[in-house]
Amino acid sequence: MILYIHGFKSCGWGNKSRTLQEFFKDVIAPDLPPRPIEAMKLLQHIIEKNPVDMLVGSSLGGYYATYLAQKFTIKSVLINPSTRPYHTLKPYIGIQKRFCDGEKFAWKEEYIKELMQHDTNNLRKNLFLVLLQTGDEVLDYKVALEKYANQRRIVEYGGNHRFENIDDYLFMIKHFREGHGGR
Repeated sequence: MILYIHGFKSCGWGNKSRTLQEFFKDVIAPDLPPRPIEAMKLLQHIIEKNPVDMLVGSSLGGYYATYLAQKFTIKSVLINPSTRPYHTLKPYIGIQKRFCDGEKFAWKEEYIKELMQHDTNNLRKNLFLVLLQTGDEVLDYKVALEKYANQRRIVEYGGNHRFENIDDYLFMIKHFREGHGGR
């Protein structure tokens, strides 16, 4: 089973999760609470109660997936992952709206501190497939390229933060899941 982890201000039923569900069928894509500590509790509960064999995380979801992959030794696909959300999400402190349904939520200073608790270093080799686009207007792809230096990384010229052409990578994700994706 694949656990899809959405990004900041997103939801579990966005384009990437629907595309993954159509292709793989066995995908769980929960709506995460905005508070990082609550999101992490929910994700860990899902992993502990289900036969999750792969994580797919986008943006902030990639940050969460990195921590969970290390903790549970689960292969993970990271799509334009956030590597330092405790820096990049500071400007968003205040009232925010989710992209998918316009629901408002509060993003608080204490959430930034909670994100720092899930920072990871010394990544296990071959645990991640990292998909990056140079046209990401939100995150600098070079930061992720450096953080995941000992992982399989694919860098596509152009694109954007939403990584709208995920369907072009479905067979690569399938091969990685089946154990054919290591270096």
